[in-house]
Amino acid sequence: MVMRRYHDRHDAGQALAGLLERYAGNPDVAVLALPRGGVPVGAEVARRLGVPLDVMVVRKLGVPGHEELAMGALASGGVLVLNRDVVDGLGIPEEVIQEVAAREARELERRERAYRGERPPQEVAGRTVILVDDGLATGSTMRAAVAALRRRGPKRLVVAVPVAAASTCEALAGEVDEIVCGQTPEPFRAVGLWYQDFSQTTDEEVHAELGGA
Repeated sequence: MVMRRYHDRHDAGQALAGLLERYAGNPDVAVLALPRGGVPVGAEVARRLGVPLDVMVVRKLGVPGHEELAMGALASGGVLVLNRDVVDGLGIPEEVIQEVAAREARELERRERAYRGERPPQEVAGRTVILVDDGLATGSTMRAAVAALRRRGPKRLVVAVPVAAASTCEALAGEVDEIVCGQTPEPFRAVGLWYQDFSQTTDEEVHAELGGA
């Protein structure tokens, strides 16, 4: 299979939507996107399928001094998922984890207000939820999103991304009802390498995609 680079997140979302057409027009389906980069992807999927779009806010917990390395993730509803390999391997103390988690919880709340305003979260109990991001590397933020969503009682949970590390797709497959990975290139290296334009999505763009003024 020939791997291609997506032009941008909208292009990736259109390609991903083509893999999810069996869900089109189903009133029991909702798309939840991980901000910020997952929202343009999720917006294209939701438009193509004719289903509602909402956000699932998740914050990576970076190792202090090496923030790009995830020691875990925090999701809406106070769900904390730790990467035990990183935490135990680096001997990160509990108080450091709690300090980082408290800081990220404040940012998570700020983003929820900025993106959704006064609108309540999309009701997902008893529905099929398609959880979308712009790609999967380690999968720690997606795992936190999955754990948080399970608490809200969806009937079926689908993770869908345009590009992912094959090993992460395989690992996540056992945690959800279905996983759709558009491309799993080897070597993978990083999500951004599979986009021609991987510029940062802004809060304003997220708000607009969600139907904000």
